[in-house]
Amino acid sequence: MVTFEHTPDFGHLRRTLLRQGPPGRVPFIELFADVPIMEAVVGQKFPTGFDRESRARACDLTIQFYRQLGYDYVCAILVIPLNRAIVTAEDTAVDGSTRYWQNENVGVITSWAEFDSYPWPSVEDIDYWAIEYTAQHLPEGMQVIAQSGGGVLEWVMWMMGYQPFAIALMEQPDLIEAMFTKIEELTTAACANAVDIPGVGAYFFGDDMGFTNSTMISPRHLRQYVFPIQKKLVDITHAKGLPFLLHSCGNLTAIMDDLIDYVGIDGKHSFEDKIMPVEEVSRRWGERISILGGVDMDILGRGTEEEVRTRTRQILDFCGPRGGYCLGSGNSVASYIPVRNYLAMLDEGYRWNQAHFG
Repeated sequence: MVTFEHTPDFGHLRRTLLRQGPPGRVPFIELFADVPIMEAVVGQKFPTGFDRESRARACDLTIQFYRQLGYDYVCAILVIPLNRAIVTAEDTAVDGSTRYWQNENVGVITSWAEFDSYPWPSVEDIDYWAIEYTAQHLPEGMQVIAQSGGGVLEWVMWMMGYQPFAIALMEQPDLIEAMFTKIEELTTAACANAVDIPGVGAYFFGDDMGFTNSTMISPRHLRQYVFPIQKKLVDITHAKGLPFLLHSCGNLTAIMDDLIDYVGIDGKHSFEDKIMPVEEVSRRWGERISILGGVDMDILGRGTEEEVRTRTRQILDFCGPRGGYCLGSGNSVASYIPVRNYLAMLDEGYRWNQAHFG
C-alpha cells in the first residue's frame, strides 16, 4: 500500500486555484480516478452494490485514496438521472470489466414527440448523497470538490446523439432551444444545491466542447446556447465564494477568451500535447486562470516510468514557478494507465515540492 506523507491543506489548494499569493507548493488535482486504480492504491475492492451501505463503503475508500496520495480534497459526484444511448465492449485493460461509449449515431430524443414523451426528472430527483456523505467524513484539512456528472453541451449531445444533434442545429433550432432549456433547469439547480453543502470547497464542472482540431460545434452556437448557462453556474458558485473549475477536452483555442472573460471560469483542466502542451497553455492563459493537470495521457498510458518522470519534471519546472498550477494527468487516471506510472508522476511532484519549498 502506497502512502505519501502530507498534511492536507485545502486553503493552499484554494489559493492556488484562485492565483492568490506568491507561487508555492504545487498541489495535486484530478477529475477522477477509475475504480481499478483506486483499488490498487488502497489495496481493497470497492463494493458494486447501490444500497446505502455499499455506497458508504465506496465513499470511505475514495476518501482513503485521496488522503493516502496527498491530495487536499476529495472529489464526489452528484447524479442527474438522465439517460442516453450507449454502446459497450469488453474492457481490455481490466479483466471481466465492460467499457462504455456514447452512441453518436442515435439518441433518446431526436424529435418533438420524443421530447414530449421523455420522462424528464425534476430537480428534486438529483442525487447529492455521495457529496453529503463525503463532506461529513472528511479528514482534517480536506474539503470536497463537487463534480457535476455531466455538462451543458454534453447532456444535449449525449441525449440526442452527436449526429442527430448536429443536424437539428440546422433543421430544428426550436428543439435545440428546448433541450438546452431543460438542461439549464437541471444543471443550475444541481450546482446551487451542491455548493450549498457544508464542506464543499469548489465546483468542478465537466463539459467536453472540443476535439483535436476544433470545437464540437461552432463558437457561434456555443455563445448562443452553452456559454450563457455556464455563466449562470459560475455566478452561482462565485456567490458562495467558491472556485469554479472547468474540465473540457479538445482544442478550445477559439473560445478560451469567452470562457475566461464572459463565462468567468477560475481554472481549466484537460490538455493534450498534440493539441497544445500545458506549458504553452500556461504561457498564453496562466496569468488569468489556474492551469490544472496536463501530463499527457499517452505518456502516462504507454510511456516508461522514466519517461513519465522526465515529462512531469519538465512541466513542473515551467508551470510551478509561475503559480496557479496543479499537477495531474491530462484528463483522468484511467484504468489503462499503469499504476506505477501514475505514482511516478505524483512522486516527482513530491520531489519537486520538497526541493523548492521544503
